[in-house]
Amino acid sequence: MERFRAEFEVLDERFGYDGGDEYVEVLHRGSRKTEGPVYFPAGRYLVWSDIPNDRLLRWDETTGAVGVFRTPSGNANGNTIDLEGRLITCEQGARRVTRTEHDGTVTVLADRYQGKRLNSPNDVVVRSDGTIWFTDPRYGITGYYEGSPAESEIGGDHVYRLDPASGELSIVADDFVRPNGLAFSPDESLLYVVDTRKRHMRVFEVTAEGTLAGGKVFAEAWFDGIRLDSYGRVWAAAMDGLHCYDPDGTLIARLRLPDSASNLTFGGPKRNNLFITGSAGDLYSIRVTFAGAR
Repeated sequence: MERFRAEFEVLDERFGYDGGDEYVEVLHRGSRKTEGPVYFPAGRYLVWSDIPNDRLLRWDETTGAVGVFRTPSGNANGNTIDLEGRLITCEQGARRVTRTEHDGTVTVLADRYQGKRLNSPNDVVVRSDGTIWFTDPRYGITGYYEGSPAESEIGGDHVYRLDPASGELSIVADDFVRPNGLAFSPDESLLYVVDTRKRHMRVFEVTAEGTLAGGKVFAEAWFDGIRLDSYGRVWAAAMDGLHCYDPDGTLIARLRLPDSASNLTFGGPKRNNLFITGSAGDLYSIRVTFAGAR
């Protein structure tokens, strides 16, 4: 298997990394632009998106085999898993959020807000109460590469909260230019959201009513997807690899990669396999000494 030496740049002693893999493995090459990795513990496999090629791919942890999970995929971008182990997908080309049922059928969860078509859902997370939170920038409607050209019917790029039980879709943040990656803190009291166009990440308080408060800038750089580890540290895909931030907003480490990172997730039996998608189309993996937040 192709691999290269892991290059962790420790910027603050609080990072405290000791051990783990010395090499980053290249699990797959040959895609155009990869995104949205999500790990399924029950099947020990990873699903991720190859947006321009309009397909979802699947890597089997037990055999290392890679195959097509679904094509066409609606130019799928971000993915996550719900409380019942089902795949939730942002189909930015099809301009909708879907759920793949256990029998393989696809259910549309959201494609309109107040009768107007969504822009192009980008990234998605599920809270422990079952609600689905996603970003809806207009990247999939600006050209043919990741979708199809169209005008924004909504007229803005927002962050949404979906209650799948009632079907109620509500805007929780409407002051973004291009909202992108998002992730909850381990106790779900905070929601971090990237604004790629503004080149920063913001942090919000999640209220008891399921709304957001605050929204101060947490960190500044070109960010894409984000995830948190069990220590509450924020891992962000960036132009030079992954950035790791302490909960107080201090950049404490970087994991250097050959190309810019687009997204990441934690997986494996102990949730300490860090899977990373690259903007140039590669899928990477490294086993580390910390785990992803549950």
